[in-house]
Amino acid sequence: MMSHVYFDHNATTALDSRVLKAMLPFLTTQQGNATSRHAYGRFARDAVEQAREQVANAVGAYPSQVVFTASGTEANNFAIAGMAATLPNTQIAISAIEHPCVTRPAEMMQSRGWALAKIGVNHQCELAFAQLENALRKPTSLVSVMLANNETGAIQNIADVAELARKNGAYVHTDAVQALGKIDVNFEALNVHAMTISSHKIHGPQGAGALILDKRVDISPLLLGGGQEKGLRSGTENVAAIVGFGMACALAVEKLHEHALHTQSLRQQLEIGLQALDATIFSHHTARLPNTSFFAFPNIEGETLVMALDKKGFAVASGSACSSDSTEPSHVLLAMNVPPDLARGAIRVSFDASNTVEQVSAFLTILKQELKRLQQMVAIAA
Repeated sequence: MMSHVYFDHNATTALDSRVLKAMLPFLTTQQGNATSRHAYGRFARDAVEQAREQVANAVGAYPSQVVFTASGTEANNFAIAGMAATLPNTQIAISAIEHPCVTRPAEMMQSRGWALAKIGVNHQCELAFAQLENALRKPTSLVSVMLANNETGAIQNIADVAELARKNGAYVHTDAVQALGKIDVNFEALNVHAMTISSHKIHGPQGAGALILDKRVDISPLLLGGGQEKGLRSGTENVAAIVGFGMACALAVEKLHEHALHTQSLRQQLEIGLQALDATIFSHHTARLPNTSFFAFPNIEGETLVMALDKKGFAVASGSACSSDSTEPSHVLLAMNVPPDLARGAIRVSFDASNTVEQVSAFLTILKQELKRLQQMVAIAA
């Protein structure tokens, strides 16, 4: 596996050695429960609160606004179901390109009597504001739109979404999981009531996430028990993972702009090569995450190409890893009115600071060879 080149950083990232070093004492020698009153417990509590400060600092929030969860999925469920439980039973509006961990809790609320509006996007994956304005003519309690799409990398103007939602009396939530560590993320500037972030996308451990929450917002907890996280998320704290999350946040913002320039340069190199191969590059003409390229070739199945590239030593994705059990075309591309046959061919490359110009060059060489081989097979079959 070490011989593989990893181009799937939007799915998950390797644990940074500095993050592991910060976590190790809490994995090996620290046995205190963070709710205990003795010295061991106080040591664990201090570590959790330091991590809370690091997370808050990374996203322009106050530590008191950070509620730790076990994942971004949990934080999104917490935001949708938790806020809806305290709001008038009217309408929830979400974008048509949300991750399933936003779409499915919203659909669950629909089964409980809420109206659900799914706001479309244009062919560049930009939110259709006119549709949102039209939806908000009906009484709406909650709006949820992701900051950056996990497949195309397209970035939404969340501050404008928030202004429109607030003007119409709705709470607004954004899933910022893919944006953190790749672009500036500032809770206050986005003007939302709630924002989801996750650890394992920024070289932190899996099993840690957070909901950044405006303290004036009423929210009902998903998990009831010992009253941890000020009663909002019961359960014994995973101190090691939380400490790792805090360190990962501190490191992510340290060289954010340097890493963004590097990955954007790699993406440009890749896409010049893709255009020479007649690829369709999705969201090519809108603001995107600097590290993300989502593309397809006519008459080539994405899964087939992913497996072929994997055999040649390159790990890429055919969309979102979180819904990779589906054989349906990407719901994001379908929302963008991409023809289903082309959408089935979609491949995502997502870079990281560790990737190199040489790796991209080698990838393009292999991609050209595999495309030629697969196209010949398609021609024979026809």
